[in-house]
Amino acid sequence: MKNLSDIDVLVIGSGPGGMAAALAAKENGARQVVVIERDTEPGGILLQCIHNGFGMEIFKEDLPGPSYAQRFVEQVYTAGIEFLLDAMVVDIFPTREVIIASKTLGYLTLKPKAIVLAMGCRERSRAQIQLPGYRPNGVFTAGTAQRWVNMEGYMPGKRFVILGSGDIGMIMARRLTFEGAKVEKVLEIMPYISGLTRNYVQCLLDYDIPLQLKHTVKQILGRDRVEAIESVAVDENRQPIAGTEEITECDTLLLSVGLIPENELSKKAGVVLDAKTSGPIVDQFFATNVPGFFAAGNVVHVYDLADWVTEAGYKAGKFAAEYARSAENLEGKTLPVTGGENVRTVVPQQVRMTGAKSGKELEIEFQFRVPSPIEEPVKVVVLAGDQVIASRNFPYARPGEMMDIKIKSGDIPAEAASLTVACLPKKRSNP
Repeated sequence: MKNLSDIDVLVIGSGPGGMAAALAAKENGARQVVVIERDTEPGGILLQCIHNGFGMEIFKEDLPGPSYAQRFVEQVYTAGIEFLLDAMVVDIFPTREVIIASKTLGYLTLKPKAIVLAMGCRERSRAQIQLPGYRPNGVFTAGTAQRWVNMEGYMPGKRFVILGSGDIGMIMARRLTFEGAKVEKVLEIMPYISGLTRNYVQCLLDYDIPLQLKHTVKQILGRDRVEAIESVAVDENRQPIAGTEEITECDTLLLSVGLIPENELSKKAGVVLDAKTSGPIVDQFFATNVPGFFAAGNVVHVYDLADWVTEAGYKAGKFAAEYARSAENLEGKTLPVTGGENVRTVVPQQVRMTGAKSGKELEIEFQFRVPSPIEEPVKVVVLAGDQVIASRNFPYARPGEMMDIKIKSGDIPAEAASLTVACLPKKRSNP
């Protein structure tokens, strides 16, 4: 391990966003780049995602998660970037002081010139969705079951009900079926799936696994171990409909009820979070409100594709390296960016009008999600006041699929006070 007292860019997390940020920082002039990872090997959540679906954007190949991760691990080592594995950040400050607990090096205090937050996301738990019933063994998040089955070789049960149609839940429905388990059904409280359509087709339809929309768990039955779940249909306000209860015998309930950006460290550092995404408010350079702190990947907002996480990491790492060279490169006023009609969340939440010498002509990409499906052609627009400065057509818009639209900084009128991203049905495309 080199001298840790002179780090240009410190990356927290070695998932697809973190490793991409480290590579980009090194390629853009950062002399010493260090990646902190709390696990014993790099790769993050990719290591337990043994299904295909990674790499089509970056490598033009359809890869399983560990293969996708390994390509970046090799690049990181080849670039001379150092991993600090089996280490955790135990405290962090707006001054960029970071306290590390390392199994091999003990407690360390680092002060890099720039920091990239890339801690990823975590699953919502039973407590967060307030499921009633006793607390028997056999209730797990889908990601926990995924790690046990794919990495530990342990089956958490034999008969499953899955609550939530998130991507991990649908993928685990198929995976458990491969291993000989019986997946009785998947319940989804919304009137539409929350994950990707391809996962619904490939993981549920192809294996005849029932999906019940507008249904949820009313209670978990069993004291020592799950014995059954009682499900119920819900109305348009997601309230139980009396008389629709159904008992399904099972020994395990998996929860796939959403992901949350992991931002305990961000809050400690004074980073302002977006109430809608639960991740940091960033500009087009992925810079936060705290000087020298950048954020990328699922820590900002939850992506549907790891390739997009990687792309965000590249951008954050590039500008973190630029900040490490000269903080003045990322100064200047910002314009707020908000979601307009049919847009639930949008990132970045602000655009910096000056600064970033190498990025003056940088293409600004807005990524956003809609609150409910629009199963007809839509027109996405970026507005400065009433003026449309960019537009893009899509055949449909779905909550489980992230959408994007790009502009050039030169397209923004000098008098603009804010920007708005809206998603309009094509038949009514006037904002």
